[in-house]
Amino acid sequence: MKKIQLLSILFFLFHHLLLAQESDTLKSPFSEPRYHYFLKTIIFFDEYLDTDNGSFNTTQVRVLLPIGNKAWNLRFDLPLISANTNSINKTAIGDVGMGVSYIPYMKNNNGIALRTRVYANTAADPNFGTGKWVVMPAVVYGKYLYEKRILWLSTLEYQGSFAGENDRNNISVTLFENVMLYFFGKNWVAGDVAFRYNGIIEGFQNNAFVEFGRKITPNNLIYIHPSAGFGTNRTYNFGIEMGVLILF
Repeated sequence: MKKIQLLSILFFLFHHLLLAQESDTLKSPFSEPRYHYFLKTIIFFDEYLDTDNGSFNTTQVRVLLPIGNKAWNLRFDLPLISANTNSINKTAIGDVGMGVSYIPYMKNNNGIALRTRVYANTAADPNFGTGKWVVMPAVVYGKYLYEKRILWLSTLEYQGSFAGENDRNNISVTLFENVMLYFFGKNWVAGDVAFRYNGIIEGFQNNAFVEFGRKITPNNLIYIHPSAGFGTNRTYNFGIEMGVLILF
């Protein structure tokens, strides 16, 4: 009971802290292109990945919906996957996901977000999904550097399966990711390195990307980023992603 009361008090304090800082949200790290939490957003993107077992192409729709005082954010992911492999289906729905984010701390130049995502075992083909239900709790820290010319975002996430098909491997992955974004005019460039430790195979499945983006209208942005996996246990060799963001 004492723990519940303490959590209630903390939630009350965080809630009023965020209300007091609501006027600062447009200057926060989470209000920038590709990483903001405060506007309704639809993202359409297409990602091509080359692997040792063939190539995969994912066309995905992602919807972000801020709720309440915009400290909370809902996310929905619907992937359509095509493969140049021995898959039963060449194109089919992958694992559908949804998530919720909460921002307990916010200042003009830094902030913390808590996020949890769940991906369902919905893939129509075994090659297009994990065969498991997967939960992904994470904490994200964002901070401006060099007079707000550079944004640093650091993420620590755990990915673990909790249900699904018995003949599929369990999932236990710890992710540590850091991305740097530099903004100039209507453009941005970014670099990212993600270290993933897979506890099932006891090895690293890392990747990195660079990204180039541009604001083409007040409410529309486009981006492209090539990426590559590295390490002996990498899940893919190289890839490229292109996307469009619609803010409303």
